[in-house]
Amino acid sequence: MILVTGGLGFIGVHTTRALLDAGESCVVAQRRDAPVPELLRPELGDQLRVEQLDVEQRPQLERIGARHSITGIVHLADATVGRLWRRPGDESELALQGLFDGLCNLVQAAHTWGVRRVTVASTIGVYGGVAPGAWSESAALSPVALHAVPTAKRCLELLVAFLGAQLQVNVVSVRPSAIWGPGGRPASSFFALPGLVHAALGLGPQPERPIYAGDAADLCYVRDCGRAIAAVQTTPTLRHNIYNVGSGRLTTNAEVVAALERHPPIASPRLRAGRSPAPPVDPYLDLTRLREDTGFEPEYDIERGIAEYVAWLRSGAGHAVSQL
Repeated sequence: MILVTGGLGFIGVHTTRALLDAGESCVVAQRRDAPVPELLRPELGDQLRVEQLDVEQRPQLERIGARHSITGIVHLADATVGRLWRRPGDESELALQGLFDGLCNLVQAAHTWGVRRVTVASTIGVYGGVAPGAWSESAALSPVALHAVPTAKRCLELLVAFLGAQLQVNVVSVRPSAIWGPGGRPASSFFALPGLVHAALGLGPQPERPIYAGDAADLCYVRDCGRAIAAVQTTPTLRHNIYNVGSGRLTTNAEVVAALERHPPIASPRLRAGRSPAPPVDPYLDLTRLREDTGFEPEYDIERGIAEYVAWLRSGAGHAVSQL
């Protein structure tokens, strides 16, 4: 029985689905009460249980451990991380304390329950300041704090690795790239695809800032992301404690729009020619570790992902998945 925190959120739903498809049973835990998406309902009550949980509250974890025989943990809940975007000063410090308290509680619970592995979500943002190219897990990370969220995530990577070693718990961090697809936010500050898709389907405004055709990112469809995290959690033996999760390639905004235009009628998003004037980063993740240790390969290229995502949005199913 694998505990998935944030299991009804964007990435959590698809990770839980992948775990269920792999034959695992799951307890999905959410900070707030939320409806179970259609994607997970077939197993509800048999392979799947739902609980409310604030990982910062140790008694709540203890109650879950008393009700279920937890053998693994996937920690995707990031409501506290989200508060770092909006709360300056003292409140951000309190949010950080909550992050650390929650992780300490989870690893301690893992030790008490004798779980096989804890998988914790980090972010591609920890590579901020690293030279452009294929980013590998062995890259020397910048010591400069570029933003509160990737800074907090990097601190959490170090914290859980230390706690895992001290308590003899196998803790692994995963670093997802730009994740998109069913259940995701309609716009992102970091990559253009969500805003382009919603604008094209008349579900959102045209992006306010200029979008350049040649700008690119490592765009990973959320179903692939869920499969990769599930593979990290369930692979019997891993050789590393950090794994990149992404598509392993760059996809340009021009490729996104070209894929969208194959699904008329749409209002074709407006792109500026060339690249943005800012120095290009072209961030994409080296998936060598993930491939070699788990056998994972992405199944969705931009064409297949856009086709499924457009169909999902047109079906009106967007309300069925809660967003964190």
